[in-house]
Amino acid sequence: MEITGAQLVVKALKAENTDTLFAYPGGQAIDLFNELYNEKEIRIITPRHEQGLVHAADGYARASGKTGVCLVTSGPGTTNLVTGIATANIDSVPLVCFTGQVSSGLIGRESFQEVNTVQIMKSICKYAVTVRDRRELGEAVRSAFQAARSGRPGAAVVDLPKDIQQELGSDFYPLCTDDKAEVPVPEEVTDRCLEALRTARKPLFLIGGGVHTAGAEKEMTRLAEKTGIPVVTTIMGKGVLPSDHPLYIGNLGIHGSFAANMAVSECDVLFAVGTRFNDRITGNTDSFADKAVLIHADIEPDVISRNVPADISVASDAGKLIRILLKRAKPSGAGEWVSRLNLWKQRHPVTVKKSTSEEISARDVTEQINDLFDSAVITTDVGQNQMWASQFLQLSEKKKMLTSGGMGTMGYGFPAAIGAKLGDPRKDVIAICGDGGFQMNIQELATAVLYELPIIICILNNGYLGNVRQWQEMFYERRYSATCTCRRESCMKECKGPSAQCPSGYIPDFVRLARSYGAEGIRVREVKDIRSALLKAKERKNVPTVIEFIIGREQNVLPMVSPGKFTGKYDRRRIRGEMKNLGFLVDIP
Repeated sequence: MEITGAQLVVKALKAENTDTLFAYPGGQAIDLFNELYNEKEIRIITPRHEQGLVHAADGYARASGKTGVCLVTSGPGTTNLVTGIATANIDSVPLVCFTGQVSSGLIGRESFQEVNTVQIMKSICKYAVTVRDRRELGEAVRSAFQAARSGRPGAAVVDLPKDIQQELGSDFYPLCTDDKAEVPVPEEVTDRCLEALRTARKPLFLIGGGVHTAGAEKEMTRLAEKTGIPVVTTIMGKGVLPSDHPLYIGNLGIHGSFAANMAVSECDVLFAVGTRFNDRITGNTDSFADKAVLIHADIEPDVISRNVPADISVASDAGKLIRILLKRAKPSGAGEWVSRLNLWKQRHPVTVKKSTSEEISARDVTEQINDLFDSAVITTDVGQNQMWASQFLQLSEKKKMLTSGGMGTMGYGFPAAIGAKLGDPRKDVIAICGDGGFQMNIQELATAVLYELPIIICILNNGYLGNVRQWQEMFYERRYSATCTCRRESCMKECKGPSAQCPSGYIPDFVRLARSYGAEGIRVREVKDIRSALLKAKERKNVPTVIEFIIGREQNVLPMVSPGKFTGKYDRRRIRGEMKNLGFLVDIP
């Protein structure tokens, strides 16, 4: 039987169990939308911008465990996906994007709304193809889904010329194959890992986002408990162990806890699973964990030893490896080591300094979220809001955090929350944003309202692009260049912080803007009102709520040490002086 290319794509979507499609129409994708018009098995979600669309598909995939699927038109529709595709790909999120394209005969002629999709996308995704032959359409779509799901998950792009969508051809779609075929872990490699852990006096697990991707959170918790080995995480790995677990030491990195970073510096075996060792956690790689035998396990062989040389390399899916270790591992003698780390954790907790006793801090907000929401998906934007969330949110099996880790994409948090609510509607969904990042996809308030999604958007408004402002304060002599979001043309040229001359009022008025979209809007200026605002938002069943929390303008994320110095070999005298200069941690036992 012959069907059009557009009909085959719809058939393929159903074969791949796609129930939600994030899509924005246009001339070069209109045939696909025409075939979807009466389709009852696929729900079409139409956000207000393609970047919001792709971030929503990303959040849907992370929250549901399914593959996120997008459909946009050619030219600007395609290029508006770029940031979201790169974001999903680097964070190992399975995503398949279909892009319309001009007819085959017009490609390469600078036709209206024509771009070279493959050339643009190939460096930021796992698979990209422009289908030039209708006979190859089914295989191209199948290859995209397989690439997105297999190995280390990521993004795939299928570019569909208009004539291919219209052309008749076979209705055959390749049968599904096993996307997650696992490569066995050699027994001698496992033996070396177990022997290293057995002989260690100060062993440590470093867990990255790969353990979440593998769905191995429970197994990893059991492995830590069986061995008695403490755990530190990257931001992407946070939540693998419950935040209040006695073996969980904290996040490491530039804004990580003192105890977690000291643990990496002092351990004698560091077993890292599902992390790339990027610069946010390693600092100076020459001295990173230089006392330790380093075991690096990752599903992507090219990642191993790329940034930090590994003594033992394990190319494996994190879940498979953890299950093997769980069967064979024995208790370690790390009790004294764990006690030492917990002492550091108690003496040097992560905190937020307040300017005044009445000033709202990010911690005040996150503590109320911790208390009021037992089962939730919490998305973050990027900046100080993200760092505070990663420091203070209490995560567990029922409460997870979604964030842009590798790209650090401002504008991610709110549309990702929309996707998360569609992907896991039973859970409360909260987006924690800064005033800058929220405005990058603020138009998606319309999407949340029209699809009746009771998302809670918490804006931590300090009137700054806070993360960059903090760097300017600490390392650039308070030269606040282009980071004040309240700045007007009439302001003084040189700005080193808030003053009596600062303009009053914030643009936009988030409360009035939320209400203009049909959402609820609440402004909170005092600590005593945080809980009631969150409770009010929680009670709303079909309407999103924007809560603007006015926080201290120059609150900082601490600890923070200049890049290249934060981890690695710790000289206590140097660290004591550096921390004292930053007003943090002046006593190191």
